[in-house]
Amino acid sequence: MSDYDFGLFSCLVVEDSSYLRTLMSSSLRALGVGNVKTVDDGSQGIEFLQLVQSDPMKAGMQNVDIVFSNWQMSLVDGMMLLRWVRRHKESPNRFIPFVMVTGYPDREKVREARSMGATEMLAKPFSVVNLVQRLLQVVNRPRKFVHTAKYFGPDRRRKAREVPPDKDRRKIDEQNVEVVHV
Repeated sequence: MSDYDFGLFSCLVVEDSSYLRTLMSSSLRALGVGNVKTVDDGSQGIEFLQLVQSDPMKAGMQNVDIVFSNWQMSLVDGMMLLRWVRRHKESPNRFIPFVMVTGYPDREKVREARSMGATEMLAKPFSVVNLVQRLLQVVNRPRKFVHTAKYFGPDRRRKAREVPPDKDRRKIDEQNVEVVHV
């Protein structure tokens, strides 16, 4: 970890449990993250992201480099926040890395979050090691963004491997897919 200086890094933690919100923000600060803002639910997350865009001085940070959001919260949950970030016209940064935090990391939930545009998943209960792994994954392996008629978000394929043309199920042509570099 000594190779990394997260002092200029800014994180937004969206979590309805005050215990987990404090645990996550304290862990990020202990890792050297310079600016950590916490909010109680997705609606406050949306308001804060808009505030950062409109008045960074009032928000207390110039930008948000990564969002850590709990999935299940009352009012506006993590999936609704993620949908707003990736798809809403007022979203200040559709490319922001988004880590979905959940206590139910089954295969279907992971697939659902990935299809909505989550960059990474973090299972509860998490350790500081798991938190560091997700943070380093975002920093060390940034992913290209893909925009199709049905999906906008980080490229869901993690492994670069050759697929024989007769086995490739993806229908890719220049009219249907646009790869967007950040």
